[in-house]
Amino acid sequence: MRRVTLFVNGTSKNGKVVAVYGTLSDLLSVASNKLGIKASCLYNGKGGLIDDIALIRDDDVLYVSEGDPFIAPHNEAKATSDPHGAHTDWLTLNIGGRLFTTTRSTLVSKEPESMLAHMFREKDVWGNKQDEHGAYLIDRSPEYFEPILNYLRHGQLIINEGINIRGVLEEARFFGIEQLAEQLEVAIKNSQPPEDHSPISRKEFVRFLLATPTKSELRCQGLNFSGADLSRLDLRYINFKMANLSRCNLTHANLCCSNLERADLSGANLDGANLQGVKMLCSNAEGASLKGCNFEDPSGLKANLEGANLKGVDMEGSQMTGINLRVATLKNAKLKNCNLRGATLAGTDLENCDLSGCDLQEANLRGSNVKGAIFEEMLTPLHMSQSVR
Repeated sequence: MRRVTLFVNGTSKNGKVVAVYGTLSDLLSVASNKLGIKASCLYNGKGGLIDDIALIRDDDVLYVSEGDPFIAPHNEAKATSDPHGAHTDWLTLNIGGRLFTTTRSTLVSKEPESMLAHMFREKDVWGNKQDEHGAYLIDRSPEYFEPILNYLRHGQLIINEGINIRGVLEEARFFGIEQLAEQLEVAIKNSQPPEDHSPISRKEFVRFLLATPTKSELRCQGLNFSGADLSRLDLRYINFKMANLSRCNLTHANLCCSNLERADLSGANLDGANLQGVKMLCSNAEGASLKGCNFEDPSGLKANLEGANLKGVDMEGSQMTGINLRVATLKNAKLKNCNLRGATLAGTDLENCDLSGCDLQEANLRGSNVKGAIFEEMLTPLHMSQSVR
């Protein structure tokens, strides 16, 4: 009785030893059952087609085909070990259709805790799929994998021009190569242009205004307008919340109902500006000039400057009927000849404030600090019945 070892065409694994008897058709039938394929022809180790069972000798190795031509089996190199025991056998990776040839030690040694190291540290532990040529199949992007393989080879991060560094980062994260991922994150951060904090110019802002429909709210919160010339512009209903408007030229600008809450207006010039119904809660206007401004809205909408820092401001001749200056700081401010009729000044710091010539009829000064304040030449006498209500 003769025995032969059968392998599927093109492989040298999972062979079956069978007895040879009967005709060639009988042997093909046995091969079909043992290998789970539809056997139609046999080849010897050199690719010769066997068409007669008499040609088969004892202990022959045969390759069973379903009709396709002979494919030489992939000969895997035997693993050898260096003096430290690291694997040095060669293997081929099929990454997204592109072949990469490297050693097992390259994939294992540099990043021993990575997914690649776990995949190839021991043979066949992960059951890695191989193509017809024995290359290990990995469904990832080859252009992003190449810098990773080079990093594992020599430890240096080198990315050719035209390759997106963010794609390499995603591959490094996928394969669990943490040290490389950290380097890539730093490289991405360093490659980004520095944030532009330069102030917006008048020309740029006018372009924004012209491109915005009149019925749409223009949101400018947090923007930097420091030192910009915005004089005589129509800035109604614009949201300048927390914007930097320090040293801005806003003379004769129309800021009706605009939102300047927590905005920085220090050193700005707002002489002659229209501030009807403006919201300036907790804004910083220290040292600003607001001479001749109009805060009085005929419709009854009151300007709100509650909690604002108005130290040293010059508001001479401004119309501020009904304005809310509750707990605002007006230390050393100039409010000469201002109309403050019905204004709320409760808890306001008016220390050394010049209120000469002001109209304070029906104003609420309860709890305000008037130490050193000047009340000379007032249009109407200030009585307790008027200041404390």
